Amino acid sequence: MADPHAELTAFMYQYERTTNRHDFDELAPLIADGATYWFTEGSYHGIDAIKAAVERTFATIFDEVYQLEELEWIAIADDLAVCRYRFRWNGTVDGKPTSGQGRGTNVVTKRNGVWKMLNEHLSR
Repeated sequence: MADPHAELTAFMYQYERTTNRHDFDELAPLIADGATYWFTEGSYHGIDAIKAAVERTFATIFDEVYQLEELEWIAIADDLAVCRYRFRWNGTVDGKPTSGQGRGTNVVTKRNGVWKMLNEHLSR
């Protein structure tokens, strides 16, 4: 890996852009088999549970824009990396402009030469 920070950061911003398209079928290829997502309202293990949770968010927050900030890689190995960051989001909930922010920690893994999300932990 010539520049692991650049490659991993590009993956995270690809993940951000894909999330903002609000189509889980486009997001799924970026998620590892056996992934776990921990959100404020619950924990989700496996692609089916993650899909249900993410699609609930898409249905609840209309036109959501999700943004990563202050991305910091705290551990990088050949096939595993960990980052922490702050995030912001805004959109429309029940017809009213709404926004929020929080902290995230992600573990990404390289499988068959491709980075994928293995764990996502978001909290307020």
